[in-house]
Amino acid sequence: MDITGLIVFLLIGALAGWIAGKVITGRGFGVLGNIVVGIVGAVLGGVMFRVLGLAATGLIGEIITATVGAIVLLYIVLLIKKV
Repeated sequence: MDITGLIVFLLIGALAGWIAGKVITGRGFGVLGNIVVGIVGAVLGGVMFRVLGLAATGLIGEIITATVGAIVLLYIVLLIKKV
């Protein structure tokens, strides 16, 4: 992965984490928190989409996959925190 790919990856992670934070908690988690949530969400979303037989391609597809995964991640974290 070259530097441009890394920057795009981090930006997608930050955007996905921010969107997920807005959807689940009504706020973001700061730049680093958004990136972490978005990257973990991207991995989770990728696994979920493959299991379901879905494919999201292109930049918009990557953002959607990462955002869906980040939303699921935050929802699971909220469920665990309530227990």
